[in-house]
Amino acid sequence: MVEHELMVTHGVIVENNLQFTLIELSQACHADSAQLVELVEEGALEPLGNDASNWRFEGSAFSRACTALRLARDLHLNAASVALVLDLLDEVDALNARLRRLGHGAPLG
Repeated sequence: MVEHELMVTHGVIVENNLQFTLIELSQACHADSAQLVELVEEGALEPLGNDASNWRFEGSAFSRACTALRLARDLHLNAASVALVLDLLDEVDALNARLRRLGHGAPLG
């Protein structure tokens, strides 16, 4: 008898033109809104609006927030360290894009 392993993957599709409030983003990320406020204070997330009650996060912030929260949880990083890691990941992405434009092979990292 052949055994088959079933792997279930869950995902969320978010349109970039969608906007979240702080509460909506915290619910979507399964996070405490205080965690997201810390990430905003450290520059890891950049909402539109003047204060937390008026903040609006673009759809792309969902993925960034989930990545930030995963880094904090898995690597036990504080918000400042998470912001630094996200900046470094952005830099790697930018360098890889530049390499692709220049026609060079393998991506970095």
